[in-house]
Amino acid sequence: MDVIIILLLYIGIVNLAGFAAMGIDKRRARRNAWRIPESTLFFLALIGGSAGCILGMRLFHHKTRHWYFVWGMPAILLLQIALIVYLLFISPLTFAIL
Repeated sequence: MDVIIILLLYIGIVNLAGFAAMGIDKRRARRNAWRIPESTLFFLALIGGSAGCILGMRLFHHKTRHWYFVWGMPAILLLQIALIVYLLFISPLTFAIL
């Protein structure tokens, strides 16, 4: 498999997991059941699922009263975008797309 396809597949899966985790945690919150730790939600965002977590936050109206989620998730996404821009356009590393 091509590296780009593997990376896109990874990003898609991690974002889907972040989105699902927000939905599952919201459902469990309504039922007063065992919750997904906030550290797990942030970990999913840090490893590449920030867009899915943000979409889940907005769609499920979950964690929108916590300032560290409202500001933290978009900050993680912006840092990830900045890293990608740096690696692709500024860094002396070269990437070849075949």
